[in-house]
Amino acid sequence: MHAGVDCSVIALWLGLELIETTQTYLHAHLALKEAALAKLNPYEHSKRIRCQPSDRLLALLEAL
Repeated sequence: MHAGVDCSVIALWLGLELIETTQTYLHAHLALKEAALAKLNPYEHSKRIRCQPSDRLLALLEAL
């Protein structure tokens, strides 16, 4: 919005059906957003763990 983008365009980018929903996000109090973010733990990049399906799951999938 600060860059001059119309609210309806922002709603489309966010995948929102109603512009009223977009207004809720756009006009939320900045201090509340900052307080919520301050409570989060910083993102820690970790090694991805590969899925290990159980024997029951594999049997079910093979039966399909």
